[in-house]
Amino acid sequence: MTEPIQPSPPGRESVDLDAMQASAAYPRDPEDAQRALNEVQDLLARYQVVREQARHESEGLAPDRRVLVEQVAVAQHLEHLRTRLDPLHPADVAYILEALPRDHRLVVWDLIKAERDGEILVEVSDSVRETLIASMDRDELVAAAGTLDPDDIAELAEDLPDDVVEQVRRQLDPEEREQLRAAMSYPEASVGGWMDFDLVTVREDVTLEVVLRYLRRFDKLPQHTDQVFVVDRRDVLQGALPLDRLLVSEPETLVQDVMQRDVLSLQALDEAADAAQAFERYDLSSAPVVDARGRLIGRLTISEVVDLIREQNETEVLSAAGLREEEDLFASIWNSARNRWLWLAINLCTAFFASRVIGAFEGTIEKVVALAALMPIVAGIAGNSGNQTMTLFIRSLALGQVTTSNAIRLVRKELVIALLNGAVWGGIAGAFAWWLYSDSGQGLTLGLTMMLAMVLNMLLAAMIAMAVPMALQKLDRDPALGSSVLLTFTTDSMGFFIFLGLATLFFR
Repeated sequence: MTEPIQPSPPGRESVDLDAMQASAAYPRDPEDAQRALNEVQDLLARYQVVREQARHESEGLAPDRRVLVEQVAVAQHLEHLRTRLDPLHPADVAYILEALPRDHRLVVWDLIKAERDGEILVEVSDSVRETLIASMDRDELVAAAGTLDPDDIAELAEDLPDDVVEQVRRQLDPEEREQLRAAMSYPEASVGGWMDFDLVTVREDVTLEVVLRYLRRFDKLPQHTDQVFVVDRRDVLQGALPLDRLLVSEPETLVQDVMQRDVLSLQALDEAADAAQAFERYDLSSAPVVDARGRLIGRLTISEVVDLIREQNETEVLSAAGLREEEDLFASIWNSARNRWLWLAINLCTAFFASRVIGAFEGTIEKVVALAALMPIVAGIAGNSGNQTMTLFIRSLALGQVTTSNAIRLVRKELVIALLNGAVWGGIAGAFAWWLYSDSGQGLTLGLTMMLAMVLNMLLAAMIAMAVPMALQKLDRDPALGSSVLLTFTTDSMGFFIFLGLATLFFR
């Protein structure tokens, strides 16, 4: 009888019991992080007051004496801070660090136990991670990274100095070193860039009793283990054994008799976004990752998928607003301002263009002053309508629901919706303009102009809202990149042009 095999590095699934107990002690109340943040901010405020008071009282003392006085004065407050931070989950500590100004952030970071540095660095945002790493010396970075698994080290490697990564790599055993090399070789947007190496494998010709004995050897199974993967002697994936089948089937049953053979497997070079959609579609908790020859090399779990989806959503929100990259909430004023320059510069150019459109119709505006008051309505309504269409279209593109075969039908549908909304709300706005300026004798003409302008501008907004994301996707760019800025430019400048152009024709 063949015993189950375990291709993962020895000891990877076996976790120290003290670490298990510490992990189990982490609070799981979703509101605890917010409460902890409030308490930490309160303790930091007291720490700052006491520190300033001690500094004031120690004026005139020798420098070393002055430092000692300050340290004694704030020691109790720092101990309270440390006591509050110790039981928190690494993700909660990361949340607190991201919400603190840089000086307070570094105070808190210095109080974190060294053995927790690595797991917290993995949890914090990229921008905050840079500030924390910059405050650490080489030995601290090596020690922090040395506590992590190869896939987590690969995630940090981009932000770590090359010599630190090399030293950490040399400390790994050969199999972990190969896993680190593999993880760093895959593109960030691929399944391989997100996969986890912690998994359990068995052979199909063993009994379930043997599998159960094998699993009991572990102190703790890898997180999100909902199935055991079945491989042959060359590590080629044969199927999966769900844990529920393992538990309810007779112990003497062979794995091959109860295993699932039609398992959804992922290629390491598949797009991670497509894999995330598969997880959502099929309600997966984990999925095997194989290489080109079908050999099992890792797995993707729901934990990584959730992180991926969150990261994609954040990127889309930032891209739509014209921000180039994730920004530390408490970054320097100069860096924050510079991060917003690109699309502000583009917006300034588009604003000047819109002003020139208005300038070209100065004669018409002088003749009918009411046009100046009505112009923003035409641009604003079309902009909101276009944003609705663009949001829906970007989401559909992200989910892969827009294809070559249905794109024309979708475009036609959105244009009809824009025409209908333009007729309804343009008619309402036109009627309001007619009533508002009826005493001037120009109310009817103004109302008709307004209605036609809103219909045409909303049609144009719908076309731009669909064309821009589709064009960006064709160019392999984020469909949300600067989309709202481009849409606003179009609905403003072309809205003014359409409205004033029609007014010039009607008020000759």
